[in-house]
Amino acid sequence: MDILLHPTYFPSIAQCVAMIQAKKVTFEVCDNYQKQTYRNRMNIYGAQGRMPLTVPVVYSQKNRQLYKDIIISNDEKWQDLHWKSIQSAYSSSPFFEFYEHDLMPIFNDEATHLMDFNFRCLDAVLECLQQNLKLGTTTEFELNPQHSSDYRYLVDHRKESEQAFKPYVQVFDDKHGFIPNLSILDLIFNVGPNALLYLEKQQLPV
Repeated sequence: MDILLHPTYFPSIAQCVAMIQAKKVTFEVCDNYQKQTYRNRMNIYGAQGRMPLTVPVVYSQKNRQLYKDIIISNDEKWQDLHWKSIQSAYSSSPFFEFYEHDLMPIFNDEATHLMDFNFRCLDAVLECLQQNLKLGTTTEFELNPQHSSDYRYLVDHRKESEQAFKPYVQVFDDKHGFIPNLSILDLIFNVGPNALLYLEKQQLPV
């Protein structure tokens, strides 16, 4: 199955399920940017439960802007804050020390364009999963794609449907229970090398 997805900030588990189970993944790079989506945010599991981390961007709704042209705002040290939040959430997870040195450079090197940064995050994820997927990008925007299954809806957390994913052990699940469909980082830090097998066994709603 060929699928169409948006590149996002450390993609959700649902997006990774779609990618791992696809024959080819094409990323939408010709769309207009939309606020309040996973394009510039992810959710991790902190001590207080679900915790959103948002990449600040320079964006005005007065003029439409292409997603690929969106600039990251680096006025504040958001990368330091995000990495410290990830450390606080997952430093006691079974596999944090195994992966942290592969992921840390993403938060040390200043990022400029959001889409480029998200593709770098994706490369790091695929390296952690030890997967070499067949990837491509769009050349024009199609509202109703004819040659691939459209999973672009997974980018919109406001319209997110409940995912019946199998529970796995999470750091703070004794306090808040299992929280499904967080960033793929949650699965990688908690499950480690078995993350790929987990993704292969899950099902998305048809």
